[in-house]
Parts: sequence; C-alpha cells; structure tokens
Amino acid sequence: MAGNVIELTDSQFDSTIEKGVVLVDFWAPWCGPCKMLGPVIEEIATEYTGKAKICKLNTDDHRDAAIHYAISAIPTVILFKDGQIANKWVGLTTKDDITASIDELLS
Repeated sequence: MAGNVIELTDSQFDSTIEKGVVLVDFWAPWCGPCKMLGPVIEEIATEYTGKAKICKLNTDDHRDAAIHYAISAIPTVILFKDGQIANKWVGLTTKDDITASIDELLS
C-alpha cells in the first residue's frame, strides 16, 4: 500500500474507526473495480494526511469486519465519524463524491 493508507486487520478495526473521520475501502486483490479504485484511495490518503484516516481492508484476509458491516459486494467504501457510519458507497465511486463527504464531516 501507499505510505499514507492504513492496511487494516480485523483485530485493529474497531479501535481504528472509533475516533475521528475514517474512510475504509473494503477490497480484494482479485477484484478489477477495486484495482481501479485503489489509486483514488491513495490520492485521498495523501490529501487528507493528518485530517482523516484512510484505510483499506482486504476482505479475503480479514472477513470479520466485512461480515459485521454486511459487505456483499466490493469495492465498498464506508466513511465513519467517531465509529458511526456517515456514508457508504458500493461499487466504483468518484473521488469528488468521497472527498465531498469527508470535507462535510471535517467542517
């Protein structure tokens, strides 16, 4: 992963999302749309360094969080604010849609 993206595991998921603005990209290495979204997530991570946590969770390796949040299709991106879901996108979405939601939570 790129330097600013946090690679999440099931064991650290809850503690990572509990405070602040956190974006989690649920993905898998075999998923074509996930590969297309990856560079967008990395750009967002660079732009929001110090303002929001930008994370990825490999659903093949870490299924518990994916099951808990009923991830039935990937990529799914969930934006959390203090542990609560603020927004959710299933499938490919645009950088503008994601950053607009992050900016709204940060304002």
